[in-house]
Amino acid sequence: MTHALTEPDQSPRSRRAPSSRRAGRQRGRRVWRWIALGLVVLVLAAGGTGYWLYSDLDGNIDGVDLDKAIGDDRPEKLPTSGQNILVLGSDSRSGKNADLGTGDVSGARSDTALVMHIPEGRSEAVAISIPRDTLVTRPECVKSDGSTLASAKRVMFNSVYSLAGPACVVKTVEQMSGIRMDHFMEIDFAGFKGLVDAIGGVTVTVDEAIHDKSSGLDLEAGTHRLDGTQSLAFVRTRHGVGDGSDLGRIGLQQQFMIALLGEIKKQDLLGSPTKAYRIADSLTESLTTDSDLDSLTALSDFARSMNGVDPATMETIMLPVAYDKTDPNRVVAAEPQATTLWKALRADKEIPDSAKKSPATGGAS
Repeated sequence: MTHALTEPDQSPRSRRAPSSRRAGRQRGRRVWRWIALGLVVLVLAAGGTGYWLYSDLDGNIDGVDLDKAIGDDRPEKLPTSGQNILVLGSDSRSGKNADLGTGDVSGARSDTALVMHIPEGRSEAVAISIPRDTLVTRPECVKSDGSTLASAKRVMFNSVYSLAGPACVVKTVEQMSGIRMDHFMEIDFAGFKGLVDAIGGVTVTVDEAIHDKSSGLDLEAGTHRLDGTQSLAFVRTRHGVGDGSDLGRIGLQQQFMIALLGEIKKQDLLGSPTKAYRIADSLTESLTTDSDLDSLTALSDFARSMNGVDPATMETIMLPVAYDKTDPNRVVAAEPQATTLWKALRADKEIPDSAKKSPATGGAS
């Protein structure tokens, strides 16, 4: 088969619009980033000190077998449900976290909880924040010591973790949403702080000054580059925003998550293998996942599958809640908004605006 030759200025490449060329360069950069990550993993895995480094990082990750811990009492995985990941930020005071917490609190609780939904095709995502003060029905769970924790109604969502561990949190979310969690990831205070420092900080913009003596956050209105300590205070502050409740800081947490994911996505791993290792070491040291993701190879494969998701276009929503009529210091899922929201995610459909309105915040999502 023969092809007609064209003059250089008439070639398809030369006729491509500037926006197409930019899009091509951006796609190329994304490909190189994941190639870089693959190279880092391969280099670390390749014999001698490299193998020790790879094994060290791989051994950092703790894994939980959700199917074994939860059993068969789980929602069915629907073909239209996309991917659903429960992301937890725990406020453990043990180990390296001892100097990072506030208050006299023992054990650990789920300080932050996000259900991340990635529709089929994985080109966009939505993150649903579950307020930690939400009253929920905790299902019967098996604790890490093998004993059984009985089901209970009207318990605080963030207490589930301290009583029965992450698998019970997954089961609680699955029961309240009817959505099977494909994966879960948990990072503690020390890991969060170390990750931010490893990538050189995260940039955020605040419309109003935040002065919170409790968390130590002191920011004037404007744009700031936050280090790990400041970032931890940013996502934990509650007295400096809104009405001082847990609901006020959820917006800051969602804003920071988008900024953090965007910062990680643009890191030049190929140009700085030292930074790549530092990030991986910091993250894996404080990371717990389900057993399907508890290795560098599995995490790398999963990250590559998420390459099409742009953090800048991720939608962030708070689970619609209303103040509890018996205890005004607690909230409950608002109906019918919550049911409509979970139903849309199960069907992998767009969430109606009516399902994003939260009575506790005056109708704001």
